[in-house]
Amino acid sequence: MNRALRVTTWIVAALVVLVLVFLVWANIVMQGTRSAALQVWRDDRVSVRDAGDSVVMSPTGQANGVGIVFIPGAKVDAYAYMASFRQVVAAGTTVVITKPTLHLAFFDLRPLSAFERYAPSVTTWAVGGHSLGGVRACQLADDPGVAGLLLFGSYCANDLSRSDVDVLSVSGSRDGLSTPAKVDAARDRLPADATMTEIQGANHADFGAYGAQPGDLTATIPRSLARAEISAAVERWIEGIRSDVLH
Repeated sequence: MNRALRVTTWIVAALVVLVLVFLVWANIVMQGTRSAALQVWRDDRVSVRDAGDSVVMSPTGQANGVGIVFIPGAKVDAYAYMASFRQVVAAGTTVVITKPTLHLAFFDLRPLSAFERYAPSVTTWAVGGHSLGGVRACQLADDPGVAGLLLFGSYCANDLSRSDVDVLSVSGSRDGLSTPAKVDAARDRLPADATMTEIQGANHADFGAYGAQPGDLTATIPRSLARAEISAAVERWIEGIRSDVLH
């Protein structure tokens, strides 16, 4: 009995240590850069508020009725994506950037409605995500109420090839994590008319503003240029969604 008790005690202790180590690891987050965040806060075309479980970015001018629920990459701070959507929001789109459970998208099982409620005036919703967040967004895109799917340096694990969701996949030619080869290999899981846009010279970290990321390649274009090309691609995609809704 004593031996069994000792073994059980050691197993429980080991499990406790593993859980603690995991929690510490999960909470070491890649923070958004201060300078990029300040540029957004100072932009009078964009309103930013922290809703607790998400960051809500709204246009201060004329809204276009479109909203995006966006899921961050693994262990990346939600605020790191404000700069990525600054121009998109200024042009009229509402963006709700979620704060995933334990900073990991696959632990977050909340429905889209949990975040859509922060922008009741939005009439057309899309879902998107970066890296692991994009994988989760693909799962949520099965919702019949979702008009669009936005992937930043990501690809789907589930099959959406027969879906009528409007898909934009933006990738980087210098992405060392969601490599061009991986994005291409998963292409058949997206609808045939999905828009595939590769930013030449951009890497994985160019989709946010949180510095360099382990395993990534070095970008060969300035981050400002990558961000401008990403924003332009997203704005064209949003106009397509609006056109589909109107017709």
